[in-house]
Amino acid sequence: MTDFLLELRCEEIPARMQLKASDDLARLFTEELAKAGLKPASIDNFVTPRRLALIARDLPLETAAVSEEFKGPRTSAPAQALEGFLRKTGLTQDQLEDRDGVWFAVVNKPGRATTDVLAEAVPAVIRAFPWPKSMRWGAASATTESLRWVRPLQGIIALLGGEIVPLSIEGIDAGRETVGHRFHSTGTISIDGADDYADKLRAAYVIVSHQERQAIIEAQAGEAAAAKGYSVIEDKGLVAENAGLTEWPVPLLGDFDPEFLEVPPEVIQLTLRINQKYFVLRDATGKLAPAFICTANIEAKDGGVAIVAGNRKVLAARLSDARFFWQQDRKTPLAEQAQKLGRITFHEKLGTVADKVERIAKLAEWLASEGIVPNCDPALARQAAELCKADLVTEMVGEFPELQGVMGGYYARAEGLPDAVADAIRDHYKPVGQGDDVPTAPVTVAVSLADKLDTLRSFFGIDEKPTGSRDPFALRRAALGVIQIVTANGLRMPVAEGDLLDFFADRLKVQQKEAGVRHDLIDAVFALGGEDDLVRLLARVKALQSFVATDDGVNLLAGYKRAANILKKEGVEQAEAISLSYEPEKAEADLIAALDAAEPQAAQAVAAEEFEGAMAALATLRAPIDAFFETVTVNDADPAKRTTRLALLARVRDAVHNVADFSKITG
Repeated sequence: MTDFLLELRCEEIPARMQLKASDDLARLFTEELAKAGLKPASIDNFVTPRRLALIARDLPLETAAVSEEFKGPRTSAPAQALEGFLRKTGLTQDQLEDRDGVWFAVVNKPGRATTDVLAEAVPAVIRAFPWPKSMRWGAASATTESLRWVRPLQGIIALLGGEIVPLSIEGIDAGRETVGHRFHSTGTISIDGADDYADKLRAAYVIVSHQERQAIIEAQAGEAAAAKGYSVIEDKGLVAENAGLTEWPVPLLGDFDPEFLEVPPEVIQLTLRINQKYFVLRDATGKLAPAFICTANIEAKDGGVAIVAGNRKVLAARLSDARFFWQQDRKTPLAEQAQKLGRITFHEKLGTVADKVERIAKLAEWLASEGIVPNCDPALARQAAELCKADLVTEMVGEFPELQGVMGGYYARAEGLPDAVADAIRDHYKPVGQGDDVPTAPVTVAVSLADKLDTLRSFFGIDEKPTGSRDPFALRRAALGVIQIVTANGLRMPVAEGDLLDFFADRLKVQQKEAGVRHDLIDAVFALGGEDDLVRLLARVKALQSFVATDDGVNLLAGYKRAANILKKEGVEQAEAISLSYEPEKAEADLIAALDAAEPQAAQAVAAEEFEGAMAALATLRAPIDAFFETVTVNDADPAKRTTRLALLARVRDAVHNVADFSKITG
């Protein structure tokens, strides 16, 4: 058993692609080896900005011999069948075995040298690599058959044990040489094998483990911040990105003019994180600190002084722009900015953004005035809605689209608008996904709900619905947002009708799945029709879920399904009035009496939205139904008895359907 080292070296790989590429290399390589019957004990994979690498542990020096048996046609079959079987197996007729009149072929495949397998596998992996974006280069790029790679491929290491695996691709021969850090190392580095790969590159200022570089960045950034009394605002994504930008990470702390802190903190954070890839710091009070941490890719002789100075200069220019936008935007009131929304098309069939804002304003005002959103001032709801999209035309949101809504809130507060209006403008996009804060302030709830409902109703109205994985207008997210707002605030309102109501049902299943609610129970309530109040619907569903988990619920469900199956077989769709022209059997009479008591109780409980009480009323039917099926013959020879008993089962079905459509429940 021996280890195999593979390194694919190229120009800088984009940081966002590195981790997936590393996993893809291990996956594709494992799949190629499996085709030849090879399986490494484990694979260690590495990635830096300039290389993908892996070590396959404990590979045998050759594959095992394999004997495969194939069953062929009968010996009496036509000659064409035999000829086809021989072509498939590569054998001649005298090499086949006749077993009770059937041809069998035994194909023995000798073992292969692992070196030969690797020499075929590595080029196959390289050519099949699924880069999200790739390129061709050099003279070979004149043909579309040439190699594609994320950046020009420069070198390959392929060592089995200490021996080079002879392979070549696009004129690049595999060897044992690589290069170290772009600035801290010169010349080539000769690798003996898998065991010295990481150590020799570390000596050349390259840490091949992405995870180790992440750990270094986190630890040293935290230490640098703590030395000044600051702490790093956690950002795992930024840690990974910085690890993908460096082969020898060196976190360095710098500062910026505290006067820039007059700009909203979200702007500063985005400037640092998005534009500069810097870590954001907070002071001991939890406020944004006038400092940052950048990650250098070298050990500077001056300790990083020049690097920090350069980064500080670039950041100052960025923050100056942000401060200019902040100051300029505040010179124009939001109401004046909102007038510019008529120049922006929302959708060719739905008008401008100004048109959408007017629809939102009317709906938000209605939600408040009708008391659907309790304790909400209709005038404030309309005002907030009319201004909620105004920041889309500001300089700041033009630079940082991620801050739409947020900047509107700051501008509203800066011009002295009511806090409820400023908060609603800031938060009306929420929630933007699972885990995001759900608005609870009345004005914010009204505007947020109106915005999302308008989006859904408008796009469904022009038949622009999500299909498959396509959802260009984020309607699924909007529906989930409506569900979260309505349920979190207990709002009583019809959310939709028709296709849109079905769409809400699907989104509700997704949203409630994480809460442990069964989707078939949601179907059972929606199937009743006319249920467009999400709060009432979920209350009914949760009562139903508790009920079907009890013995009474399980047995009633079984009795219902038995009754429903009989009725379906007999074609009975509607219950007829029960007219007893004979002396009923005891179980029959008991079931009639139980229904006489349970039906009005369940109906009254449903009307009062006391769904646990409705379930309790249905539970009283369990024993009478069981006894009925045990002792009473439904399909009696007497037509009168048969008709009456089918009507009785139909009455059972309809009584249950007053609460939920049990036919939709699995189990």
